[in-house]
Amino acid sequence: MPYLETVSDLSPASLARFDDIIDVRSPAEFADDHLPGAISLPVLSNAERAEVGTIYKQESPFRANRVGGAIVARNIARHLETALADKPKTWRPLVYCWRGGMRSNAMGTILSSVGWPVGVVKGGYKSWRREVVDGLEHDEALLPVRLVDGQTGTGKTALLHALAEAGGQVIDLEGLANHRGSAFGDFGDSAQPAQRLFETEIWTRLRAFDLSRPVFVEAESALVGRRRVPRRLWQSMLAAPRVEVHAPVAARAAFLQRAYGDVISDPHRLNASLDKLVALQSKETVAAWKALASAGRYGELAAELIEQHYDPLYARSRKRREDKPVQVVEVDEISEATLASAAQDLLGS
Repeated sequence: MPYLETVSDLSPASLARFDDIIDVRSPAEFADDHLPGAISLPVLSNAERAEVGTIYKQESPFRANRVGGAIVARNIARHLETALADKPKTWRPLVYCWRGGMRSNAMGTILSSVGWPVGVVKGGYKSWRREVVDGLEHDEALLPVRLVDGQTGTGKTALLHALAEAGGQVIDLEGLANHRGSAFGDFGDSAQPAQRLFETEIWTRLRAFDLSRPVFVEAESALVGRRRVPRRLWQSMLAAPRVEVHAPVAARAAFLQRAYGDVISDPHRLNASLDKLVALQSKETVAAWKALASAGRYGELAAELIEQHYDPLYARSRKRREDKPVQVVEVDEISEATLASAAQDLLGS
């Protein structure tokens, strides 16, 4: 007999009981956000979902269900013949749609009829979204954040990676937002995730952490590119003790050349990034920086940007904070070895 398990517990342990988590919503809905680790097997494409929705509103729910049902059946059959063709008898999927209704139950019923033990998320994606919002926006408890702070080019993100490698608990906001948090921060054609997906990535990590231990986060503004840091995490960052990384200008300039190699290799993109600084620097200064870039004098450009633009910005922003760093990390060069050593020191302190 077909068997569908209604699943309301979306904890990591509960989700781990299933071999695959299947999102049957449209590709656009999946791109906006989805459960951690989910795969997209839509029962309605973007265009098909729009078509059925139009019929529902302009004609009748009955005709929309009849047309939609036929499309859903064909798409589920295609998934059985392709993506699911080699799944063994013991395979255990968890299925969800927007609110745990027709789409997920259609997929779940057919999969269970094949003989697979199937779970269907009660309340669908909306149940997951409610958990994320409760955890990141409504919960008032501060998180045990420790900020990794320092001037531009001191390797803060690289230090976060070293901390993670050494067993530390880390949230890399720039990595999750796909943006380096500055005028040079975008990754070209690689877009930022949707806001909701950004929040899901943060929450997925937070709920797996031991909150009796510190969570290392790079000091950022409330916006990373166009993605907003969720309220609870932002309030925790404002109240967090700071670790400050210090390095000489020459070492920082050399590091920036390595870290921003993708920008340097694209003259149009580099000039467009420099143009964003006109609001804070004179046109003559920006023109001089473009001339350095055109001449391939990237080390000089990086040093001037550090000394004339980013360090003064950093100094002004730190004047607004009255707290002193709880620890200062001094590095003569920014390398894997020095950052690994710094990470060990921070985890041991």
